[in-house]
Amino acid sequence: MRPSGFSCRLKTHACIEPFILAAHRQLSAMHPIFKLLKPHMRYTLEVNALARQILINGGGVIESGFTPGPVCMEISAAAYRDHWRIDEEGLPADLVRRQVFLASLVVDGRGMAVEDPTQPHGLRLVIEDYPYATDGLLLWSAIQSWVETYVAASYPDDESIQSDYELQSWYAEAVNVGHADKRNAPWWPRLSSPAALSSFLTTLIWLSSAQHAALNFGQYPLGGYIPNRPPVLRRLIPVEGDPEYEHFRSDPAKFFLSALPSLTQATTFMTVIDTLSTHSVDEEYLGERPDPYTWTGDGEMVEAFHEFASEVRRAESEIARRNADPARRNRCGAGVLPYELMAPSSGPGITCRGVPNSVTI
Repeated sequence: MRPSGFSCRLKTHACIEPFILAAHRQLSAMHPIFKLLKPHMRYTLEVNALARQILINGGGVIESGFTPGPVCMEISAAAYRDHWRIDEEGLPADLVRRQVFLASLVVDGRGMAVEDPTQPHGLRLVIEDYPYATDGLLLWSAIQSWVETYVAASYPDDESIQSDYELQSWYAEAVNVGHADKRNAPWWPRLSSPAALSSFLTTLIWLSSAQHAALNFGQYPLGGYIPNRPPVLRRLIPVEGDPEYEHFRSDPAKFFLSALPSLTQATTFMTVIDTLSTHSVDEEYLGERPDPYTWTGDGEMVEAFHEFASEVRRAESEIARRNADPARRNRCGAGVLPYELMAPSSGPGITCRGVPNSVTI
């Protein structure tokens, strides 16, 4: 299974599901946090249930079509056990913890960013021309500002959050039941103040929307042509001294082609990532709601949501400008594709762009 597949399944589908289940069990439909999160929970439970039936089940598509075979999901589970923690899943914290690999060497042991309180978001990028980070921070800021405004209107002080039985029950169930293996970890944030609640909700919405889009909707352009990114190889690359080594040396291309997946494996894989990379015709994108004027009776929050939508559109315009800037060599120039995975809008189909509100595929 490819790293993007592990990341997409683990970081978005699997780890946010407990919060969605607990929200439906513990929060009333009229609760302000349920109203805030509702667009970001759409279809996720259905998609995950379907995946458990045909994708990640024993002997399913993933186990039969990827090199790790029957241990694919064990690898994902080990990554969750050893590395996942919700306080590092927000974009700024994620960038700080990521290691920089250049020429197979870690650069000074730093992450993709270093903490710097004088800079926006409290960090400075180690690699400035890093499209995922620079575009992602635009959307992170828009989400963060919207959530902080909404939470401030719903909870005027710490006591109002600490005494909200539904809110605290939602969080307790998601942590203690949904993430039971990690329920005693010291890094779980306490929902005890508007700032803490805003930070946590911003992370949840980020994971459901922009993080999932960045991991998911570029899969077919990357791996749809099997020789470019084969999900499984049926033969190992021989080393000197192996019986097949001379055959490999005499015709590397022929050897490589003989190692590619079978026709059945290849077409199954292509079909799966075609489906996973496709936007549906009824997709709802970041900054959109099907009920923009009626989801709340608070006129100020309706206006705040429209400001959020405007900020998302401004981010999209800035992303388009960056993709046309020849000084940005990682996204513009000969042989370089524009980076549009964080561009919020999209039409239906495989577009390699678009940020849905929720994990819908």
